[in-house]
Amino acid sequence: MVRNLGIGTGRRKTAVARVYLREGTGKITVNNLELEKYFPIAEIAGSVRQPLVVTASDNKFDIVINVVGGGPNGQAGACRHGIARALSQVDPASSLALRNNGFLTRDPRMVERKKYGQRGARRRFQFSKR
Repeated sequence: MVRNLGIGTGRRKTAVARVYLREGTGKITVNNLELEKYFPIAEIAGSVRQPLVVTASDNKFDIVINVVGGGPNGQAGACRHGIARALSQVDPASSLALRNNGFLTRDPRMVERKKYGQRGARRRFQFSKR
């Protein structure tokens, strides 16, 4: 029986990540793939690990993440948010460090919706005076 120490839901743009913290050695699995295989770009994979580095718990937990929606950057942001929430649930003392680095704040920026009668969210059709 696998026991989850902490559960966190992370969101960014249209991506949603469910994060499960378990006892282990620091292995991160995203949608049944290793972190480096799922996020092959080093900067994106590094941003997912940031909450673990800040709280100095890189090798304490195994992390299982299920993420859906959005693109690579949005999914990485959702994973980071979920990991931070799960870590603050396991160790409430670490939530201050996570909050100061901005990992517990949900990024509110979303794609603006397209308006009717126009070409895009802000783009207008060309105006012709004559």
